[in-house]
Amino acid sequence: MDRTDSDYSSFENPLLSEMKHFCKKIQEACNELKEDLTPYKNDRFYRLAPMRLYTLSKRHFVLVFVVFLFCFGVSTLIGVSGPKIISENYNNGLSISVNRSKTGPFNLRSQPLSNYNQQLWLTCVIQIQNKVGDFRREFGMNVELQGVMQDASVMRIIDNVHNKNRTLHCAAHQEVCDEIIVLHLGYLNYTQYQINISFRNLDDLKASIKNVTFVFKMYNTTFSQVEIWFRFVFVVMTFIVTCMFAHSLRKFSMRDWGIEQKWMSILLPLLLLYNDPFFPLSFLVNSWFPGTLDAFFQALFLCALLLFWLCVYHGIRVQGERKFLTFYLLKLVIVGLLWLSAVTLGIWQTVNELQDPTYQYKVDIQNFQGMKIFFLLVVGLYVLYLVFLVVRACSELKNMPYTDLRLKFLTALTLVVLVISMLILYLRFGSKALQDNFVAELSTHYQNSAEFLSFYGLLNFYLYTLAFVYSPSKNALYDSQLKDNPAFSMLNDSDDEVIYGSDYEEMPLQNGRPIKVTAKYQDESESD
Repeated sequence: MDRTDSDYSSFENPLLSEMKHFCKKIQEACNELKEDLTPYKNDRFYRLAPMRLYTLSKRHFVLVFVVFLFCFGVSTLIGVSGPKIISENYNNGLSISVNRSKTGPFNLRSQPLSNYNQQLWLTCVIQIQNKVGDFRREFGMNVELQGVMQDASVMRIIDNVHNKNRTLHCAAHQEVCDEIIVLHLGYLNYTQYQINISFRNLDDLKASIKNVTFVFKMYNTTFSQVEIWFRFVFVVMTFIVTCMFAHSLRKFSMRDWGIEQKWMSILLPLLLLYNDPFFPLSFLVNSWFPGTLDAFFQALFLCALLLFWLCVYHGIRVQGERKFLTFYLLKLVIVGLLWLSAVTLGIWQTVNELQDPTYQYKVDIQNFQGMKIFFLLVVGLYVLYLVFLVVRACSELKNMPYTDLRLKFLTALTLVVLVISMLILYLRFGSKALQDNFVAELSTHYQNSAEFLSFYGLLNFYLYTLAFVYSPSKNALYDSQLKDNPAFSMLNDSDDEVIYGSDYEEMPLQNGRPIKVTAKYQDESESD
C-alpha cells in the first residue's frame, strides 16, 4: 500500500511541477506584455518617442497648413467640375392619373435602373391655388409597389397596400408646398419599378389643388463611377500613410509613444474603413448589407475622432498611467451615446424599409422627438466637456516647452477643419441644418460631387497632416541609454522631463531659466 502511494506521488510531482512551470511562464509573458503596453509607473521621467512637430520651424508650420488647404481645395475643385450626384425624373400627376383626378390614383413607372443608380426615392410636390396664409393639413396616402423583372414580368413587392399619413405644409405666399417623400429604396433589386398612389382627405380642401408632380430621384451613374474611383484613391492613400506611420515608429516601444501617436495608430485604420474598401460590393450584390456596413464604418470613425479630441486634450495634462475609471469612462459614455443614437436610427430605418419602403422614422415613430432631444443634449454635453478640457489645457500648459506647441498645432488645425465643416453644412442645408433632413432624406439634398469630395477630402487630409507631424523624423535618435547624455536630452525627453527637468541644477541658465543643452554648447564647455 505504501509503495503504491509513493509510486503515485512520484508520478504526480513531475506533472504538477510541469504545470506550475507552464503557468509561471504564461504569467511572466503577460507581465512583460503589460509592462510593454503601459508607461513606467515608478519613473515620472519616462520619455516619449520624438515627433516631427518638435523640429518644425514657423515657416514649416505655415507650409503644412498651406499644403493641407491646397489639397482640400484641389479635391473640392475636382468635385465642382464633376457630375451631379442625384438624377431626377419628373412626372406630371394629372397626365398619369387614371380618372384625371387630382387625388389619384396615379400609375407611375420608373425609368430603367441599374446597380449604378444605387438607391431610389419617389417624392411628391403638390401645388395649391387660392391659398391664404400658412397652410397645413394631414392627409392619407395609399401606396402599392411592384417590381419589373428583366423578362418584363411584374412582381408585387409589398404584400398589402400601405396606408400612410403625411402632412401637407405650404408656407405663406407660396403656391408650391413642401416636398413629401413617398418611398425610399436602399438598394435596387429590380430593373424597373411600378407604383400606384392615391391620396385621401384632400377632396374637401378650401384651397384647390392646382397640380401634382412626382419626382423619381436616384444616383447618377456617372457619379457612381467617380465615387468608386475616388474612394479607391483614398483607400490606397490611407493605406500608404498608415504603413509609413507604423514604419516610422517601428524602433520605438509602444509604451514610449505619445498619446497622439497612440491615437493615430487607431484612427488611421478606422479612416481606412471610413473610406470603405468594401464599397464596390454594393454594385455586385443586391443587398442592404454593403450600404449598412458603410454607414456603420462612418459612424465608428466619426465617433472615434470625437473621442480622440477628448482624450488628447485631457491626456496631454495627465502624465503617467491613465486609469480607465478616472480617465476613459466618462469620455466613452458620452461618445458611446452619440454612436449608439446614430447607429440605432440607421438600423431602425433600414430594418423597417426592408418591410415597408414607405416607412419614415420621423413620421412613424412616436418617440422620434424624444430621441432627437436626447441626441442634441448629448451633443451639447460633449461640446461643453471639450471646451472645458481645451481651456484648462491651454491655461495650465501655455508656458510649457513643447507641450504648448502640441496644443497650439492641434487646436489650430482642428479649428480650421471645424470651420470648413460648418461652412459646408450651411451651404448644403442652409438655415435648416439642424432640422430632420438626415438618414433617408439626407442624400436627396446633394447637388454635385463637390459635396461628396469636400467631406471625404477634408477628413482624409486632416488625418494625413496629423500623421505627418506626429511621426518621428528620419534622423530622430532614440535610445533609452542616452537618457543621461545632455546632447540628446531635449531631443528625446518627455514632456515631464522638459517641464520639470530632473537635472535643472546641471543645466546652464539664461535670465534665471534653464536653457536647452545642445551638442554645440557641450563642445564649447569641453574646450573651456
